[in-house]
Amino acid sequence: MSTKPFRILGIQQIAIGGPSKEKLRSLWVDMLGLTVKSTFVSERENVDEDICALGSGAHAVEVDLMQPLDPDKKPAVHATPLNHVGLWVDDLPKAVEWMTANGVRFAPGGIRKGAAGHDICFIHPKGNDEFPVGGEGVLIELVQAPPEVVTALG
Repeated sequence: MSTKPFRILGIQQIAIGGPSKEKLRSLWVDMLGLTVKSTFVSERENVDEDICALGSGAHAVEVDLMQPLDPDKKPAVHATPLNHVGLWVDDLPKAVEWMTANGVRFAPGGIRKGAAGHDICFIHPKGNDEFPVGGEGVLIELVQAPPEVVTALG
């Protein structure tokens, strides 16, 4: 395996799905004290989510509370309560290129803007014959770290 042309800097987010954001907010916002920073709705991704903050600055972790727009459609953001884990990466395009060349399977959609405005892509939870390395059941979001996060965590 060649030398990696990128670094994983830390946890950027966790995403928690359920049938109702109200119930999720009851625990995460009302009881645990997280702050709702924004909301994101996407018919394509079948999601209505609240983007919450835990901590501050470069060490803040985003906690996304997600419910499906239609519980009978895919993706089913509520079907797995811990939907995905997001990791800050210092150079997302280089990371994707290198990992693909080393057998990592990515979910469809490629690099695109995510709910919080950062470039993102997902490592598929399962490998296949062509790309045998997957998240072993966990969906992993790679998130392009902005310059201030690269500086603080790099």
